[in-house]
Amino acid sequence: MLRKRRVVPPDHKPFAGFPVQFIETCDATVRAAVHVTAPLVRGKIPLVCLAGLQRNMSDFSDFVSYFRRLGTGNWPVVLIDLPGRGRADDRPQVGDYNSLADARDVADILAALGIGRAIILGQGHGGQVAMALTAAHPLLVAGAILLDAGPMVDSRGIVRLRNNHRHIDSLRGAKRVAAGLRRMLAGDYPELSEEALDALALRSHTIDKRGRARPLFDERLLAPLETISFDDVLTPQWPLFDALNGIPLMILRTQLTDQLRRETYEEMVRRRPDALALTIAGQGSPALFDQHDEIEAVVGFVFKVGTQARSKAA
Repeated sequence: MLRKRRVVPPDHKPFAGFPVQFIETCDATVRAAVHVTAPLVRGKIPLVCLAGLQRNMSDFSDFVSYFRRLGTGNWPVVLIDLPGRGRADDRPQVGDYNSLADARDVADILAALGIGRAIILGQGHGGQVAMALTAAHPLLVAGAILLDAGPMVDSRGIVRLRNNHRHIDSLRGAKRVAAGLRRMLAGDYPELSEEALDALALRSHTIDKRGRARPLFDERLLAPLETISFDDVLTPQWPLFDALNGIPLMILRTQLTDQLRRETYEEMVRRRPDALALTIAGQGSPALFDQHDEIEAVVGFVFKVGTQARSKAA
């Protein structure tokens, strides 16, 4: 039986201002969706943004807006919806959803765009992809920014994501769904108004005419999470983190996240004392990028890494 294809409304508000081009992956039937904010020119190493497991490029909306205002000139930012997320195609097999396949697709996408070196900003699963990409293609990565991402995923965040998805999927009626999405997000963003929470919910779901929540991701992405329990301590992949040795690194953690344990974050900082480390106060994952200090820190890191890499290449 054919699986029902995801439908993303063409006028979906969080995607406004982010027109995409579609780039084939190694499977020619599966395309990633890519938005590039400025011309890819020699001398400006682009920043490539990778969202969390089931997330999409709309999580970087505020960041891109701040980046443009704080940046000097038209520095290119590349936003990628990998297969199964946002406006990208779904993968044919659930087993194809993994960080290694995603890293391979990122490498192919950058090659298709003519990008020889990039700075990678990865949130959650996107950070796992950034590490896998660096391990496979070390010369491709000029610098890395890990946000709520490290060599070990917090099982508590996995269980909460799975349970939240089940709960939202069980709700019927637009008002009940909207209220459920607000409750789901309120713990991560205690300072946000109901209106802001509603806008944030539209980054991951739409509400159809029958009053049901429709995820902006392939629900099969969550299948590998079914066997994980709240008290599980997953095996850390420190060799994957160590693949980042020798390249500039920034490590960010949101204060309320349940994706990256504090002790894992502290061990990452201990292993890389040269890394720029920062905690984003008052919110969980995904980061909102609505605080000036954190944006300025990321922008400064990107410009510094880009300038140093350009000088070495000269």
